[in-house]
Amino acid sequence: FKEFAMGGNLIEIAVALILALAFAAVINALVTFLIMPIIGIIFGQPTFDSLTVTINDSIIFYGSFLTAVMTFLLTALALFLFVVKPYQEYRARYGFVDEPVVEADTEEVVLLREIRDSLRIVPPTSR
Repeated sequence: FKEFAMGGNLIEIAVALILALAFAAVINALVTFLIMPIIGIIFGQPTFDSLTVTINDSIIFYGSFLTAVMTFLLTALALFLFVVKPYQEYRARYGFVDEPVVEADTEEVVLLREIRDSLRIVPPTSR
C-alpha cells in the first residue's frame, strides 16, 4: 500500500486535483463577480432567480435553472478563452505537435495480410 500511496502518478494526480480546485475558485469568481454583473447591466438583474411561472397554484422557478445554465455556459466560455485557447496557441508556437500513435501490427495481423496477399497472387480456378 505504501508503494501505491507514494507512487508518482498518485502524487501527480493529487497535485493536479488541488490545483484544479483552486483554479475552479478563480473561474467561479470571474463568472460570479465580473461576468454576471455585466449580464445584470444588460438584462436589468444579475441572476434570473426571480423568474417564475404559476400553474394551478404551483410555482415553477425556471429562473434558477436559467441562472445555472448561464453560469455553466459562461464558465465554459471563460475556461475556453483563458485556458484552452492560450494553451493551444502556446503549443502551436513552440512546436508541440501531437503525433498520432502508430501501433505495431500483431503477429496475427501480419499473418492474415500474408494470406490475403498470397490469395491475390494465385489465380482463381474454375469450379
